[in-house]
Amino acid sequence: MVHLRNSVTASALAAGLLLLTACGSGDDSSAKGSGTTLRVGVLFAGSVSDQGFMQSAHLGYLRARKAHADRVKLSAVEQIPAADYEAPLVRFAGSSDLVISLGGQTDASVRKVAPRFPKVRFVEIGGPADGKPLANLGLYDPQQAQAAFLSGASAALLSEKGSVGFVGGAELPAIVNAAKEFANGAKAAKPGVRVLPPQYPGDFNDVAKAKQSALADFGAGADVLGQVLNLGQKGLAQAAVQRGGKIVGGPIPAECGSDPAYAGYVRTDIGAEIEYAVAHALDGTWKAENVKFGLTADHPASDLVVCGADAATKQKLDRLKEQIATGKITTL
Repeated sequence: MVHLRNSVTASALAAGLLLLTACGSGDDSSAKGSGTTLRVGVLFAGSVSDQGFMQSAHLGYLRARKAHADRVKLSAVEQIPAADYEAPLVRFAGSSDLVISLGGQTDASVRKVAPRFPKVRFVEIGGPADGKPLANLGLYDPQQAQAAFLSGASAALLSEKGSVGFVGGAELPAIVNAAKEFANGAKAAKPGVRVLPPQYPGDFNDVAKAKQSALADFGAGADVLGQVLNLGQKGLAQAAVQRGGKIVGGPIPAECGSDPAYAGYVRTDIGAEIEYAVAHALDGTWKAENVKFGLTADHPASDLVVCGADAATKQKLDRLKEQIATGKITTL
C-alpha cells in the first residue's frame, strides 16, 4: 500500500440558514464575539456528508471546534444553491470575526460580499489557483492538481487496457487544472497511455449524471477513472461495478477492499485549511494572502492510497510523489 465535489424559494433558503444554529457550537446571537472569543462562520456549498470535498472540510471544522472549544464559536450552513450564496455570507459577516467559504463555486459571491465588511476576515478555500487576495480576503489552495497528478499516474499504472478517463463535477478553473494534471500524471507514469477527454457533468453531487459520464468513458475503452466529485462519486462507483471498471476515489480514503469499484484513493485534507485559518486568527497572525497546501506545503494535506498494487507500481508512485514534494515536478 502506498500512503501517498436557479434560485431556491424563500422557504428553502430559510431552511438552509437554520443550519447556522444546528451546526454551531453555541449561541448564535447577532453580536460579534468580544474578548478572547473568536466567532467563525463557515459556508459549505454542498453537503457535509458528501464523502467528498465538503465532508473532508467538515472534519477539519469539527477538529477546530474541539481544539478551541473555550475560545471559538463556530457556526455553519450547508447545501445552499449557487444563486443564494450571498445571503449566508452576509449574515455571517454581520455576526462573525472570520468567514470561511468552501468551494470555488463561491468565488464570485465571496468577492462581492467581503469588500462590504472591511473589518471582517474572509477565507475562500478551493478557489482559482491564480486568484488574487483582497484586502480582507485570503485564498487557500488545496492544490488538488497535485493529487490529480498522482491519481492519473495510479490510474495509468493500474489500467489493463491502457486507457483512462477523468470526471470533474463542474468546469471550474481548479477542476480543469486537476483534469490536465490527471492526464500529465498518467503520461508520466506510462508513456503512450490513452487519456480520454475530461467530462464535466455540471454538478458535483448528481449521481445520475456522474454515472452517465462514467459509462460513456468505460464504453469508450477506459477501465480506470479519476475524479473530483462529491456525492456524484457514487455514480462512478455504480458504473464501475456495472462495467467491470475501477475508479480512484477520495478525498476521504476508505479501507482497501471495502468496495470493489475502487482501485485506490486520493486523500486531500481540506479541513486542515479551516484549522489553519482559525489558528492564525486566534494568534493574531492571520493575513489576507494566497496560501498553498498539498504535497509541497509545510504541513502536507495530500496523499495517495493504492490498493493491491505490485512492488514496481508502488515504487513508481513513490518516486513521482517525491518529485512533486521536492519541486522536480510542478503542477498547475
